Amino acid sequence: MGAAPEFTEFVAARTPALLRTAYLLTGDWASGEDLLQTTLEQCWRRWNRLGEHPEPYVRQAMLRTFLSWRRRRWTGERPTEELPEVVVADATDAYDEREQLWRALQRLPRRQRAVVVLRYFDDLSEQETAAALGIAVGTVKSQTSKALAALRVDGSLVLGMDGVS
Repeated sequence: MGAAPEFTEFVAARTPALLRTAYLLTGDWASGEDLLQTTLEQCWRRWNRLGEHPEPYVRQAMLRTFLSWRRRRWTGERPTEELPEVVVADATDAYDEREQLWRALQRLPRRQRAVVVLRYFDDLSEQETAAALGIAVGTVKSQTSKALAALRVDGSLVLGMDGVS
């Protein structure tokens, strides 16, 4: 069964943005790719019914799939007898702040993380975020407020007295 030209064009055009959203939601590229692939598979079956503007449906399907996943997170560690060679590079300092924010974002509950990703990383309005998640605008506002409050008091994001985190 061949893919519809419209579906193929949509996937080619929107995969980078959708994959970025999936990555931000899941926390790693492999899980983000799995989430996007699962979502696109679901949407392919309904493609003829999605109309002229399928992206809101695809985004909502991805969010619902993400919110319903109950898999145990893999830490990425593998036991080995020999330790790899240690390469010393001082480039990690440039990524410290991003990593701290990333970890704090991952500590948020799924719904709050989804709202923050859509509002601040995908730059959706409150109304667009509410439509994508299938919730009320007031819920978007309250979830955003709770998420930002949690990020404000997160110990890993708070600067010390000397101005260093």
